[in-house]
Order: sequence, then structure tokens, then C-alpha cells
Amino acid sequence: MLSTYFTGLFVATGLIIAIGAQNAFVLGQSLKREHHLSAAILCMSCDAVLIVAGTFGLGGLLQEHALLLEITRWGGVLFLLSYAALALRRASKPTALNVDLQPPRTRRAVILATLAVTLLNPHVYLDTVVLIGSIGAQQQLPGIFALGAVSGSILWFTVLALGGAWLAPWLSRPYTWKLIDVGVACMMLSVAWGLANS
Repeated sequence: MLSTYFTGLFVATGLIIAIGAQNAFVLGQSLKREHHLSAAILCMSCDAVLIVAGTFGLGGLLQEHALLLEITRWGGVLFLLSYAALALRRASKPTALNVDLQPPRTRRAVILATLAVTLLNPHVYLDTVVLIGSIGAQQQLPGIFALGAVSGSILWFTVLALGGAWLAPWLSRPYTWKLIDVGVACMMLSVAWGLANS
């Protein structure tokens, strides 16, 4: 059970931590202390819905079709390997997380911007519904896997929202992202190995 939980936690955390528009947006709101908790909670909620939908929506479909299960499994392995390679490539040329600090906005404007950054980003669906969902659907305890994946999202966005100002000096250093990307690559390779041997 714990193994399944941590697999979900590692997969989701590895995908979510990668530098992206969503992370930059939440960090920017945190640095300004401008409705940052609302933005973070909305990101967590969207991730949770998409992860659960992917895990259980794909789960039923994959259980009915053995060939589709195998295709999805090896597709997941290839995607994880590709993701690990991209993380290692980023680590070889690390960049900092640049935050665009805009003028103050209302809570409604921040919520709408958070929804746009989250739901209009195709990578969100690829990561949560397709990749996390397909891996979760193949676990013996898909609910525990989904719980671990949702926990990863909650953990990361809580850290960004509450610790953004404190983390900013470290997240602005390319060396920090080099270490993060190497860690992400190791997690992705570990999960790919486990999936290939399941």
C-alpha cells in the first residue's frame, strides 16, 4: 500500500515541479501576497479532479482491453523515459524560475487567471489525465495511487504558496533547478523501471 502511495506521490511531484506557467503564476502571487492561497487551492483542486478522472476513467477502459493495457503501459514507460531525458537535458543547461510581477489584481481576476493557466495548458491534461491516469489505472490499488498523486500536488502548491517569498532566492538560482531536474529524472526513471517490470 505504501509503495503504491509513494509511486503516485513521486510521479505527480516529478511532473508538477518542472518549471512551468502554473508554478510561475502561483509563485508570483505568493511573492506579492495577492490571493496566493486561492490560486494554490484552485490548482490543487483541478489537479485532484483530473488525476482521479484519469485514474478511474482510464482504469475501467484498460481493464476491459488487455492489448490497450499493454500499449498504455509501454507508452507510459516511453513517456517517462522521455521526460527523464528532458529533465537531464534541462539540468545540463539550468535556468532560473522567472516570475513576472504584475500590478495588483482582484481575487476574481486571480481565480480566472489561475483557471486559464491551469485548464488551457494541454500539458496539464497530458500529465494528469493521460500519464498519471494510465499509470494509476494499472496499479493494484488505484485509489491509493491517486491519493499519493493528489498529495504530491497539494504538497508542492502548499510549499509554493506559503513559502514562495522564502524560496524565491533559491528558486532564482540555476544550480537549484539543476539539482531539482536531476532528482526529477531519477524519480521518473525509477517509476519507468517499476512500470516496465509490473
